[in-house]
Amino acid sequence: MNDEINYRNNPLHGVSLKSLLIEMVDHYGFEILFAYLNINCFRTNPSIDSSVRFLKKTDWAREKIEAFYLYEFNNLPAASAEQYELPPRDRLIPDNQSPGEPAQLSLEDAERLWEKRAEKYAKRGRKPERSPVSSGSPGTPRGRKYPNNRDDITRNNDRDPKNPPAGRPVENESDPWAKWRK
Repeated sequence: MNDEINYRNNPLHGVSLKSLLIEMVDHYGFEILFAYLNINCFRTNPSIDSSVRFLKKTDWAREKIEAFYLYEFNNLPAASAEQYELPPRDRLIPDNQSPGEPAQLSLEDAERLWEKRAEKYAKRGRKPERSPVSSGSPGTPRGRKYPNNRDDITRNNDRDPKNPPAGRPVENESDPWAKWRK
């Protein structure tokens, strides 16, 4: 490590991933973090310990959290192009910049942010990502409907494979892999 470089000005210097996460969850909560970052560990059974385990294993997610901590939670100005290429822990923050108050974030702002991203994707001719804000409540997988009561479960189990509902092909009983191939 070069002695001339002052990493102490970086707000991430000496901060563990767990304490960083505790600080952000206490301020924003898991729902806001999921809405802005779209990392599944903040949606399904969120907890500090499980999130830390996931983030330690996953470099892209950890860097995303650390960048969020620097530029949203500590409200620092955007990094220069050359500093942006480095991981957040290696970035140098100029001496004249100091952390500010955390940004005020809401689910409505997150939805607008995702709409802007969708427009950018559309301009590039790519399929936009789904907004984590409008895709249902936390803890419920997107696009999946669970039965509401016991009657729905029995109705689904009572379907006759030889007389499927309209639009559904008849499964071949002699082929055990027929469902898998779909």
